[in-house]
Amino acid sequence: MKEDAYDVVVVGGGAAGLSAALVLGRARRRVAVIDAGAPRNAPAAHMHGFLSRDGMPPAGLLAQGRDEVTGYGVELVNDQVLGIEPGFVVRVAGGRTVTARRILMATGVGDELPDVPGIRQRWGKDLLHCPYCHGWEVRDQPLGVLGALPGSAQHALLVRQWSDDVVFFVHTYHLMPAEQHQLEARRIRVVSGEVARLVVQDDRLTGVELTDGRVIARTAVFVRPGNLPHDDGLLAGLGCERNEAGFPLVDGTGLTSVPGVWAAGNVADPRAQVITSAGAGSAAAIAINADLVQKDAEQAIADLAEGHSRPLRRPASAPSCPAIAATDSRPKFP
Repeated sequence: MKEDAYDVVVVGGGAAGLSAALVLGRARRRVAVIDAGAPRNAPAAHMHGFLSRDGMPPAGLLAQGRDEVTGYGVELVNDQVLGIEPGFVVRVAGGRTVTARRILMATGVGDELPDVPGIRQRWGKDLLHCPYCHGWEVRDQPLGVLGALPGSAQHALLVRQWSDDVVFFVHTYHLMPAEQHQLEARRIRVVSGEVARLVVQDDRLTGVELTDGRVIARTAVFVRPGNLPHDDGLLAGLGCERNEAGFPLVDGTGLTSVPGVWAAGNVADPRAQVITSAGAGSAAAIAINADLVQKDAEQAIADLAEGHSRPLRRPASAPSCPAIAATDSRPKFP
């Protein structure tokens, strides 16, 4: 195999990408992980809900994951992918070009936040999005939920699980009568009027100021962000079918509509948490390896029929678990 030729190129080195690389490296595949170094959860001090890693800094998880995968021969490339040509020729910003038999997209997702002063600065600190990730840390505190995108009222009902003192700031949200009735029934205070800014003192959120000058004391505010596919054009360039929101259509293993291209983590499931993304990366890796095992077997039979054989790229053992056994139902490609 050529120096810049890989069994799998993983685009994105977050939880999904590194989890996939770990499985593939242990399967003795030649793998490169290309990562631009801009994780979605970088502003957060801790991540939660990951069994055995609860409370770990996100950067710590990635650092440990990178150490683990390199121990199995996975190559880490700190660069940005500019494009992927037919035949899976991957171009990176640094000028290098590599080829791959299979591609795993794990580039994550972008967050669309309300245009309110202070939002970006407090994002991941005391301006929060996921109660399952951050609710315990702010339990029983005076909390707010900022209305903006569809589903904001339901988000307030969810946040109510962690505190008896929740204020729903309607802001620009179109609150339906049925939603208001639910909020009031759950003793969530509804405050009308647009939000002007988040009030911060000594690097700590203390309140929410409305355009009419009112300030409602709060120590943390939740917002349900919009999830936006990255505008890198990589999935579109590969020809992957996408839904109306722009996310790729995938099967249960993460296989896209393009043979040889998988997607895992937030790039395919914007609501996935860190542990969910890691699991999706593992599932995709198992499917990718099974696909390659099948192709290697087909190629070996073809070589025998021609009266010669070629050396194996690397030793590979047939999977023993029926759930990951290679089948001949996969698309036929190199």
